[in-house]
Order: sequence, then structure tokens, then C-alpha cells
Amino acid sequence: MTESADSEPNAPGGIRALVAKHPTAVAVVVAAVVFVLLAVAAVFAGISVGSANSADDVTPDEVTAERRSQPDATPAAVSVRTCSVENLASVAAFPSLVGVVTDVATGDVLWNRSADQPASPAHIVTALTGAAALQALGPDTRISTKVIDGSTPGSIVLVGGGDPTLATTNASFYRDSPQISSLASQAMTRYEELHPGVPITQIVLDSTLWSTSDAWDSNWPERERTGGYHSSVTALMINGDRADPTIAISPRGTDPVQSAGEAFAQAAGLPAVSFSLGAAVGSTVLAEVKSQPVSILVEQMLVSGDDSLAESLARLVSKKFGLNGSAASLSQAIPSALTDAGLTEGGTITITDGSGLSPKNQVPPLFVAQFMSEGASGAGAIAAAVAMLPIGGESGDLYNRFEGDAAVASGQLAAKSGWTNQEHSLGGVVNTQDGTELAFAFYAIGEGISQDARTAIDNLVAGVFACGNNLSNY
Repeated sequence: MTESADSEPNAPGGIRALVAKHPTAVAVVVAAVVFVLLAVAAVFAGISVGSANSADDVTPDEVTAERRSQPDATPAAVSVRTCSVENLASVAAFPSLVGVVTDVATGDVLWNRSADQPASPAHIVTALTGAAALQALGPDTRISTKVIDGSTPGSIVLVGGGDPTLATTNASFYRDSPQISSLASQAMTRYEELHPGVPITQIVLDSTLWSTSDAWDSNWPERERTGGYHSSVTALMINGDRADPTIAISPRGTDPVQSAGEAFAQAAGLPAVSFSLGAAVGSTVLAEVKSQPVSILVEQMLVSGDDSLAESLARLVSKKFGLNGSAASLSQAIPSALTDAGLTEGGTITITDGSGLSPKNQVPPLFVAQFMSEGASGAGAIAAAVAMLPIGGESGDLYNRFEGDAAVASGQLAAKSGWTNQEHSLGGVVNTQDGTELAFAFYAIGEGISQDARTAIDNLVAGVFACGNNLSNY
């Protein structure tokens, strides 16, 4: 068999012949191949060395990656409230306006204008007084007026216990009030049993439960008394010291204690008796009548806005706390009773009377809103007081309000109003159009403020009613 010349490496015309024929080309190809082989070797050597160094110098514990902190939970969506009452809060009828609106269920503040700043709330204070009285005195407590046997023959002592509703007629403005005729009849019968044949010649008038020198606050305008809105504050009084005992607004006198003594003497048939001021020293009770329960008195006060009842109840709260019944003691007594009733938020308050007539009462709107929220959602004394508040457009001193543009909210709110020559105010709870229950307090303050401010407040509350939970702070 004959082999091909191309199959023998050393044969002429094989590789040697190729190299001999093309020496330069072969050299270039060989060099290129060598370069590629060296490069590949270097890469593998680098990988090998890198792997060895990594294995030698880095442990698994040292290989760390910085992790970004993550929220514990995805934040809930926040609703954007879009319903504004700013146009209703910025009317010319308000020289200045402070106030707040809060959600009763959540406590969220939805609308705020200096809500935590103390300011005069006017007669909204009576709502605080009512709750304080229910808490400190108890809803079933009745206030006594007594006749005590005197320390000398022929004398008796008429002792006031702080009840301004003691009446001279069954047609009294204070419904179902105790009658002075009943007190006089009991006293005369018992006195004659103890002292047959000894006529009564002197009646001592005891109004010492608190000082009669503290009967009128210098910050109260005298026209409040002469105009028939406010009596002096004495522990012995009849008919709230009204000239006409059958109506709410009637001029008040200058000496309630003397007027009570004269009314008693007339009812007892003692036209020639003399009067003196003093304190009972004996303990023999000749007669006693009692007021309606405190719960009824508070309701009468809140529905009609009766200042005489408010002042008397406030002084009795002071006495219940072991204080002296003075106006000055109310700054301690009323807040203490409200704290006992469970109200611990809303700011610091200053109380100088029970009716709110003094501009020196300083209560942040937020405190009033917290009070109203507690009453709407809680129980106890504050809830009882809030339940007695007048209904807008329907009852009490709000019966003729929430008309016209504000009529949409009529019947949907319970509130306490306030009015002085420097202020109109309103604080309460409104059941809004979307079912949200909102607490509010608005004080419009300014010297010579007009009646238009009252209507403007009603319109503002109606705006809050329409907005409901969509109420914006802007």
C-alpha cells in the first residue's frame, strides 16, 4: 500500500516545507497562539489566587450588608377633609372669635381658633356649675330652710340654707317649690306647743351660711339686677328675690334677706314683729321645708338660664368641699368637683362666679368641648348635666334660635348659650348630617357686640352640622 506524501510529517512538501516556504507568517501565528495561552493561564491563576485570598481573609461573619430600616406597618390612609366653615367664622358680626370643634368619638380636633387659650365663656359656666352641683351635692339632695327656736323668750330664727326657690305662691316661676306659708304654719304650731301664751316679738334672720358682704360681684353690671336677670347671692331668699315671683325676668331687690323675713312674718300672721340679723344658737327645729332635688334645680337653671340658682348652687358646692362659700372659693370648688366627675383634660380654668356673668371667668374653648364630649359619651354628673341642656330651635333659652339659614341644624344640637354686653357664646354637642357627633364651643367677644353675633354663631354651628366629619380647619 502506498501512503500519501501529506500524511508524513517529515515528508517533503509537509510542515517543514510550509515553514520553509512561509517563515514569517508561521512565526506570527505561533506568537499569537502563545499569547492567548498565556492570557488564559493568567486569568485562571487570578481566579485561583482571588479565591484563595477570600477563603483565607474573610469569614462568613464578616460579610455584611447594610439593611434599611422598614416600618412596622404600612401607615393607614389619612383622609383629607375638604368642607370649610371659614366664611361663616369670618363674618363682621364677630369682633373676634375663638373656638373649637372636636370629634366626640375620637377626640380629634377638627377646627381650632385659639382653642387652648383661656377666655370668657359667659353663661356656658352654668353648665359647669350644674355638673359640679350634681357631683358634689348629689342629684337627690334637697336644700332646707328651717325655723329654729330662739335663745330668748318670744324669739325665733329663720335660717336660710341656700335655697333661692323658697316661694310665696304656688304659681312661682320655680315649679313645685317649697312654700313659705307651709314653713310659717309649721313653725307657729310647734312654737305654741313649746311656749303657750308667749307671743313672738322678734325674728332673727340667719343668712350666715356664707357672708352677705359677698353677695354682689363688682364685675357684674348693676343693670343685671335692676333689669331682672340676677339677684344678690344670699343664703336666705324668696322667689329668687323677684318682684314678680311668677316670671323669669323681673326686677330684683337690694335686700333679699329682709324681704324673706317680711314674707315669713306675713305668712305667720306676725305684723308687729321686729327683725335682727344673726346666727341660730339653739337646736330645736320648729319647722323645715325642702327644695326640689338638686337634679331638678340644675335642670331648671340650665333650661331657663337662671343666675340666682347658679350662684346658690355654686356656693353650696363650696360649702360641701369644706370651704367658706365665698365667690373666691369657687376657683377651687368648681374645678375640684369637675375633676371628681372625671374631667381631667382641656386646660386650666378660672371660675369666679357660678353664672358666668363675670368676664374674669377664664375657660379655654377646648375645656368646654372636652366637657361636652364627656357628657355626650360618658356617664355620671357631667352626662346628666349635658342631657339637661336646651335643644337648639326647640327648648329652653334656645327655643327661638336656629331659624333661617341655620334651620337645617334645628333639633340636632344640645347646647348652653351665653350673653353679656361684651360677648355671645355657645357650647354643646351637635349630631351632624353624616351622623358624626361633634362637640363645639364658640366665643364671639368684643365690646358692644350686637345681636347679630348670636345669629352668626347659629349659622356657624349649622355649617359644622352640614360638614360633619369632613370639616376642615381652613
